[in-house]
Amino acid sequence: MSIHIVLHEPEQPGNTGAIGRTCLCAGSSLHLIRPLGFRTDEKSVRRAGLDYWPRLDVHEYDNLDAFYSAHPDARVWYLTTKARKTIADGDYRDGDYLMFGKESAGLPEELLVRHPDFCVRIPMAGGERSLNLSNAVAVALYEALRHTAYAGLETSGSLHRLSW
Repeated sequence: MSIHIVLHEPEQPGNTGAIGRTCLCAGSSLHLIRPLGFRTDEKSVRRAGLDYWPRLDVHEYDNLDAFYSAHPDARVWYLTTKARKTIADGDYRDGDYLMFGKESAGLPEELLVRHPDFCVRIPMAGGERSLNLSNAVAVALYEALRHTAYAGLETSGSLHRLSW
């Protein structure tokens, strides 16, 4: 298991492709909630995901209700600039879901007010609107993985030509 990434109504195929690549490298599944601003077979999604996209564990849902029906016991963290807590405050567990909203509007506020204890934000400089979605996913995902001691991931490597 790992941390799952959920994109609610993503609009830009390049972001979704880059997020897919991040998910694959992090051992995470990608969950896409329609409507999407693109088709997942579009060249731009595949190009951003490079050769990673065919190996990605990706799931699509017609709407939020379909997602929740498929995962009734899921622990979902909602990433939003409107949260009172930061990503460092989450007590993430292996198997949790991190949900992100669409690039132009974020997550619906109706969803956030139903889950205030699971809303977290990425700290930013005052007056700035938000990070790029693919960057936000990478930052939040690796913070959540840090809380799980990077379960299932390689945490050491070696040099190609030289030794330490």
